[in-house]
Amino acid sequence: MAKKEDRFVVVHKEGNSLSNAGYRQLLVDRQTGVTYLFISAGYGAGLTPLLDQHGNPVITRTDTLNDWD
Repeated sequence: MAKKEDRFVVVHKEGNSLSNAGYRQLLVDRQTGVTYLFISAGYGAGLTPLLDQHGNPVITRTDTLNDWD
């Protein structure tokens, strides 16, 4: 039986939960290509779509996501 593909893939990670800057990840939605920024620091966390200079969501080509599995 084939493994069910996760909807989101992590394409970048940096930082750690012990630093003041916290832990940061870029996630891409496999269905829409929208890239999200996730930040976790201390007891808080946030998730937001990554925006370009015009305020539009950053779209990643989903055919390139197999490189990140």
